[in-house]
Amino acid sequence: QGTLLRNGPGIFSVGVTSYDHWFDGMAIMKSFAIKDGEVTYRSRFLESDTYKANMAANRIVVSEMGTMAYPDPSKNFIVKAITFLNHTVPDFTDNGASNFIKYGKDYYATSETNYIRKIDPVTLETQDKVDYMKYLPVNLASSHPHYDKEGNAYNFGTSIAEKAKTKYILFKVPATVDHANDSPALKKVEILCTVPCRSLLTPSYYHSFGLTENYFIFIEQPLKLDILKMATAYMRGVNWASCLKFCPEESTLIHLIDRKTGKVVDTKYYTGAMVVYHHVNAFEDDGHVIFDVIAYKDNSLYDAFYLNRMKENPGSEDDDGYSKPSYKRFVLPIRSDKGVAVGEDLVKLKYTTASAVKEKGGKLLCQAEVVCEGFELPRLNYDFNGKKHRFVYGCSVEKCAVAKGIAKLDTETKERIYWSEDHCSPSEPIFIPRPNGESEDDGVVLATVINYNPGQSSFILILDGRTFEEVARAYVNTTLNRDMHGFFIPLQN
Repeated sequence: QGTLLRNGPGIFSVGVTSYDHWFDGMAIMKSFAIKDGEVTYRSRFLESDTYKANMAANRIVVSEMGTMAYPDPSKNFIVKAITFLNHTVPDFTDNGASNFIKYGKDYYATSETNYIRKIDPVTLETQDKVDYMKYLPVNLASSHPHYDKEGNAYNFGTSIAEKAKTKYILFKVPATVDHANDSPALKKVEILCTVPCRSLLTPSYYHSFGLTENYFIFIEQPLKLDILKMATAYMRGVNWASCLKFCPEESTLIHLIDRKTGKVVDTKYYTGAMVVYHHVNAFEDDGHVIFDVIAYKDNSLYDAFYLNRMKENPGSEDDDGYSKPSYKRFVLPIRSDKGVAVGEDLVKLKYTTASAVKEKGGKLLCQAEVVCEGFELPRLNYDFNGKKHRFVYGCSVEKCAVAKGIAKLDTETKERIYWSEDHCSPSEPIFIPRPNGESEDDGVVLATVINYNPGQSSFILILDGRTFEEVARAYVNTTLNRDMHGFFIPLQN
């Protein structure tokens, strides 16, 4: 009983102009309200300022990461000059097509810019435009916050060249809000920690982070945004995404932040170059912080979603340039390494092959255990967030970035069980625990499924969380679009 919200790009051309990249499309929100065995479906476009401006002009006039908007050729020099200036110090889009975030009692459609859009979770009506910059100095923010049992939200943002410093800011948005006054919960935002960026004008890209009972885990990876190149991208006739550079010769830094003190732990942890979009979960065990991520060896995933590569029938054939993701488990020892010799592995856990070897200067080189491959968009029973988990649900992406099925992974036995159907492409699966459930996987898994079989409808699928057998499905008498992320709101909320 409750509502599944899904968000993703839905409009890819306006007038004679089209977006180049799938992530850039204008957001369409969907809701599946499940009550008393019935499902009510609705969808609405996010009526962002971007959407309104594009629709009014009948062409794309607001640039996105992978698509630059150039003025109508018939426009005069002044218009072109203003457009140029707007791109040197970009005012980013408010096209929140990636996910939903809950701050206080409010729900927001979000991408990763400084703008989020409040929405009505029942009617999907677009409400206030909220600018993070009014409340804290972040130009970019993650679309994957964490929530604690009280409903407080934790998130990371990047502050670019503020007072000649570029830093990552960890912030908390408290759950309790002043109901008498309808101001956003962000008004009460607290900065918990700032992590200096290792280079002033090339901050790392990140999409999520990890959290345990006592720590936050932030990965500073060698996938970087070149700010100077972004400032000149428009003039050079290239998109902002081309200013995102992967540096395979550089290491990946792992920052462990103490939740009690708000300080970065002194031990320096690092690993080889990798690209991570999604953290799975993290937990503590016997003096170690264990965190699981979905990692890539390069940045080719972004390129796989250029629309000319996705073709007419997405996911129908294998993608030659596809780089398969690995589910990796890292272990960070948090004991003192005094008396430990250089070259010694500090990981003392028996159930993982992950290592953390002491190097000269006391740095720890961390090597991950590869749990499995071809698994993305991970979700777990969120009651186990920050605690030791066993089961993870995700999309099976063996041969191309578009999912052909969904899988349940047992991290102890490394076994996977699958659901798939011919010519069907499922979304990220979301696990809903049964109230007072008996086990971690006691609940159901919800996914929306695009059906490419001629004459057949797309549907919302409900699987048993334990057996992965189908419990029910509800067909939708309209076309479903491929989306990114979703949020489940239980009925009592």
